[in-house]
Amino acid sequence: MSSSPSPLSARGSRLALLVVGLCWLAVLFDGLDMFIYGSVLPHLLETKTFGLTADTAGDLGSYATFGMLVGALAAGTIADRIGRKKLMVSCVVLFSLASAVCAIADSVAVFGLGRTLAGVGLGGLLPTAISMVSDYAPRGRGAIVIGLLMTAHHAGGILSAYVAKGLVDPVGWRAAFWVCVLPLLFAPVLARFLPESLSFLVAKGRGDEARALAARYDVELPAAKSAKPGAADRWTNLVNLFRGGEWIQTLLYWLASFGGLLLVYGVATWLPTLMRAEGYELGSALSFVVVFNLGGIVGMLFAGRAADRFGAPRISAIWFALTAAGVFLLSVHMPMTATMVVVFLTGVFLNSAQTMIYATVSIRSNADNRATAVGWTSGMGRFGAVFGPWLGGQLLAAGNGDWGFTAFALAGLSSMVFIGIAAVRGARQTPKSTAGPELVSAH
Repeated sequence: MSSSPSPLSARGSRLALLVVGLCWLAVLFDGLDMFIYGSVLPHLLETKTFGLTADTAGDLGSYATFGMLVGALAAGTIADRIGRKKLMVSCVVLFSLASAVCAIADSVAVFGLGRTLAGVGLGGLLPTAISMVSDYAPRGRGAIVIGLLMTAHHAGGILSAYVAKGLVDPVGWRAAFWVCVLPLLFAPVLARFLPESLSFLVAKGRGDEARALAARYDVELPAAKSAKPGAADRWTNLVNLFRGGEWIQTLLYWLASFGGLLLVYGVATWLPTLMRAEGYELGSALSFVVVFNLGGIVGMLFAGRAADRFGAPRISAIWFALTAAGVFLLSVHMPMTATMVVVFLTGVFLNSAQTMIYATVSIRSNADNRATAVGWTSGMGRFGAVFGPWLGGQLLAAGNGDWGFTAFALAGLSSMVFIGIAAVRGARQTPKSTAGPELVSAH
């Protein structure tokens, strides 16, 4: 077992590949389940399934994002108790079974219950998977590995479009949700081959297990960390975000995050339906989902490098401005090729703009407060994730579907303004950290 900071051994590399590969597949299924609702939504509205209306559809979209809020908030506490591996397996089982509830639903209420439960599983899986790959990532490669992991979420979005295109018309929308049950077969594979987090084993005093795993793959054993801060300390860290002039900076980050995730989940839910409203055929509208998520994959791989060179705050503001322009252009009926290019570029910038907010918060925060600052910025943003799908539904229900893209574009502009002001104010202050930007999930 290596105890020096030498490059990762061949066996350690195999372990990293194993963990990243299994987590990538889990997040792929996460993305499939997340995007499948938006992919089948135009069909549900056209066939008036369950008597579904646009405003009810928006509510259903918000149920999943509300469940994600609950799952994300509970993930850390549960993972500390049962371990990251067990939590990941549990989340895969939960959102797979929840998709079965959607597939057999005979009413809006039952379907909504299924989407809410799926959201809880989705919200718990992503941060846990990020923690797992961070544990096993080669030294100095954490951001790249997390960026690679996040491509799986968008690959799942691409898969959802193909599932909808291949199954909805010939078989029916329920078949698409049955496909989302198939990850249940992956849960035993995950339970069998995914190793537990070494950090968790060490923190729980299970040193023998940790040493055996580290020796098996010739990886370094993480040092035991001091006990996590108690409730009083966590409360103090939160209060520190509002001391002196910090409250202005904190609120700017929260508002930027709110607008960013409103935009991300609003577009993810309503893109196919809004494109149908613009006159495109269903097949073309679903093709836009594929292209949009391809852009997301490119953006995730590109964002970190751009932030390293030009600074995360500046990139976040520019990315939101470009996103707003792209989303607004989608309300204009253009030639198909031009529309595809705009959709692709919008995917590139939209899906990484929010990531740069988290990177900015991480850079500007003290080491002691960094986790609290990023966590609360993400948490406040998730209220925007709940609001975005609802807003799209309300606009369509009121016969203002043309305003859908405009409203989401305005959300992007608001985030550009808030993160831009925060960046200017932050530049006037002494930097609190020299750490590089952390590539954190925007979802």
